[in-house]
Amino acid sequence: MMYSRRKFIGDVAKGICFIGAGNALQSFSAKGFVLPPAADVQLRFAIASDGHYGEPNTSYNRYFDDMIGWLNQEKKQRGVDFTVINGDLFHDNPVFLPQVKQKLDGLQMKYYVSHGNHDKVDDNTWQQTWGIQQHHSFTEGNNAFLILNTADIQGKYICPDMAWTKKQLTALQDAENLFVFMHITPVKWTDNAIDCPELVELFSRQQNLKAVFHGHDHDQDAIKENGGKHYFFDAHIGGSWGTAYHGYRIVEVLNSGNILTYQMNPVTGQKVNHDKLTG
Repeated sequence: MMYSRRKFIGDVAKGICFIGAGNALQSFSAKGFVLPPAADVQLRFAIASDGHYGEPNTSYNRYFDDMIGWLNQEKKQRGVDFTVINGDLFHDNPVFLPQVKQKLDGLQMKYYVSHGNHDKVDDNTWQQTWGIQQHHSFTEGNNAFLILNTADIQGKYICPDMAWTKKQLTALQDAENLFVFMHITPVKWTDNAIDCPELVELFSRQQNLKAVFHGHDHDQDAIKENGGKHYFFDAHIGGSWGTAYHGYRIVEVLNSGNILTYQMNPVTGQKVNHDKLTG
């Protein structure tokens, strides 16, 4: 469905995607596409990852300041209910943990964090800092969210705690929509991935799972599919490698039941890889 009024995306987007009935993914050319009216949006959230605060020879302070400014502008212009910073908040040295917390507290909306392989602190320190454990669930209305941990304290890639995840997937199966955030993808699509076949099989059977969101692979900003489920990447906030731009992803849950998502290049105003998830 194309919208005929309100904010035009036009030439600044490469494609629009909606998720619909049966987790069908529909992609559109961005040419002339118009975002739905804000009144049609039930829930709107942002996802950004890989700030790598403290990484040597990078402008990490500026990267964080820019991203926080862009997300706060999203909040002001169209609204953002919350943001998830999806791993690698800082770069290896725990001395940067309180500093990155101070930076992120500049966000003018609720925010959640996931644990990345460069976030080398234990779960107790994580919980003391952020108020949530490295595995965490929460709800917003009839929408459920899981944050899963994919790295140990040394930065080794690991599959999430399967017993906890199974329990949560069962507990949240009646939510209208379920979204999962995990720093590292559980399918070996990239050199930096890890295979977690048991988890992927659980995801494939979870009827209300609409999307899984990843960071970690700084050069990935699109979508992959496995078992009828969609896995989205959001490039990077900072770090020393990756896509030519630093960006973030927006997700809009619409009153119609459709879900709109796109990757944002905030420097140019370009909305990249727009996807509609429905049903």
